[in-house]
Amino acid sequence: MQPQNGKAKHVFITEWSETHQILFCLVKMNLPLYKARHYISMGQNDDLGHRCVWYTYRTSIHRKIVCKRTQKYPHMRKKNSQAVTSLKRLLEIIEKLRAPDGCLWDRKQKKEDIATYLLEETYELVDAIDSGSPNAQKEEMGDLLFQILFLSRISEEAHEFNIADVMEYVAEKMIRRHPHVFGDAKVKNIEEIKANWDDIKKHLENRNAGTGGLLDGIPRSLPSLLRAQKVAEKASHVGFDWARTEEVLDKIEEEFHEFKASLKSSNIHYIREEIGDLLFTLVNLCRFVDVNAEEALKASVGKFTERFSYIEKKLIEEGKDLAGATLKEMDDLWNEAKLKER
Repeated sequence: MQPQNGKAKHVFITEWSETHQILFCLVKMNLPLYKARHYISMGQNDDLGHRCVWYTYRTSIHRKIVCKRTQKYPHMRKKNSQAVTSLKRLLEIIEKLRAPDGCLWDRKQKKEDIATYLLEETYELVDAIDSGSPNAQKEEMGDLLFQILFLSRISEEAHEFNIADVMEYVAEKMIRRHPHVFGDAKVKNIEEIKANWDDIKKHLENRNAGTGGLLDGIPRSLPSLLRAQKVAEKASHVGFDWARTEEVLDKIEEEFHEFKASLKSSNIHYIREEIGDLLFTLVNLCRFVDVNAEEALKASVGKFTERFSYIEKKLIEEGKDLAGATLKEMDDLWNEAKLKER
């Protein structure tokens, strides 16, 4: 039987042995339920007590991303007892901190508070990764994990979900989005893997249902450079893009002239708009030459910081400070720092 209008039809099933129930998370068959059942086959529970099974009776639109038959996932690895013990201990610590006789400050924390800490801890972890220190990375990963577990505890207290639900959800999602690993889908390169990922989100998981916005799934809270690159990349997937790098360079030149014209107006809103357009076009140039704009600017800021710190250090050695140094003295030390980098 072929789907109506040539559209792909999917069934996503999750089976839990704990309750011996089957949850139909997504059924898009446009068929009576008794007919839909004909296309579904179930496997036995694995040794961990659960299995995710998803099935489609036709490959998705434009590309083959899903199995043409019911695919049973292979058995997962046995849980690491040490990791489980450590996780349980950390959860018990958080439970105690949130208890009536726990920490007053921890009991007052809300989701909005944790959101701020999550951003801080994430940036500290990125710094630790950049430092190359395993000990620093271990510490910052622990701090970030603590915030995630703490946030899940707040949700559990509100009878929304718990950390087990979080882990089960992401495990199912990762399996579902890697049909070339856990299913029998075939891919030739990374581009096809990315295309499959997006197609599964759109057609199988029905992301952004009701809105249809291509850019709606990009978080507004992302750093602006990172968000700009993701927005431009998404738009390029539907052909809204330049054809060659040279065209982007021409656009940069155009935006730069418009920015120079805005300076003559002395209108701060006009100036801000034009420099924003210039920055956005520069981000597109980064995309065309396979450079992450956020990482590129971060590296340049880091380089500037190191060179400026060198200037400050050398001036102190000479018994001077930044306020008392001339621009020429600082320029000479700046060039000296550049030579030492080679």
